[in-house]
Amino acid sequence: MENTRLSRSLCKVVGDVIQHAGGHQTLDSLFISSGAPGDPPALAHHSKWKEWLFRAGQEPTIDSLQVLGNVLEEYMDTRPADASSYPQWNENRLRIEAALADDGLRYFRLGRVLPVGQAAERERNGQIAARLVPAKPHNVDEVIQVVIQGLRRAMHPLTYRRKGAEQLRFSNEYDVQDLLHALLRPWVQDVRPEEYTPSYAGKSTRMDFLLPAHELVIETKCVRDRQHAKNVGDELLLDIAHYAAHPVCNKLWCVIYDPEHFLTNPDGLKDLDGEHKKDDRGILVRTFVIHR
Repeated sequence: MENTRLSRSLCKVVGDVIQHAGGHQTLDSLFISSGAPGDPPALAHHSKWKEWLFRAGQEPTIDSLQVLGNVLEEYMDTRPADASSYPQWNENRLRIEAALADDGLRYFRLGRVLPVGQAAERERNGQIAARLVPAKPHNVDEVIQVVIQGLRRAMHPLTYRRKGAEQLRFSNEYDVQDLLHALLRPWVQDVRPEEYTPSYAGKSTRMDFLLPAHELVIETKCVRDRQHAKNVGDELLLDIAHYAAHPVCNKLWCVIYDPEHFLTNPDGLKDLDGEHKKDDRGILVRTFVIHR
């Protein structure tokens, strides 16, 4: 299938709108899980997203319309719950639709962007059904990273379900843990929830998930309010000290779910990434911030 070039003007409009949906880490996860090619561009927030979309239209092995649809799906399909936000959301939505129309494209619900007048032809040719296939992961760590960075997109169809179906809500740590557990099980044979760590400073703590074959612990946190947001970093530092004492934990991946955007500097948590040493042991830490 031949790739579709995306105009600079279309990429600018989408980038201008989407930049307000979160910080660098949140949108990096969105673009990566949407199939955007390569590493995130090392650019300022206001220009990074339009450049990444433009790149998608230059790569012959990428379906740029699929990437664009994936990036837009949640924004275009989700009417804001706050009525005061509706006018701005609707105005931005119309801006995106107009920019797409200028390029001969149209957005359809559930993240489909198609050339105007070619929907039926693409259906017949199977191009819509042939979803973008990411590059094959080289190891389990890459699979787990895709699962974690795709949590937001996985939540979307469960939260906004067909008429008459009960909507699922992801409002606490247990909701996120259950979804993450379900997504991990087809890929990882031994996922142990609620495993206890050895005692540290007179206390033991309970891991969310231990993957012993991969020496990996996944810890999830849900930011409850603004006060909790101030303490998340300190909680993670304490967790790191606990998990460093576990004999089969060499990697700790921290998933911070911040549905209401209480974290004032989510990118600052990336300072925890890297190796942490405790006595004669070391633990490699990675952090992921997920917004609703």
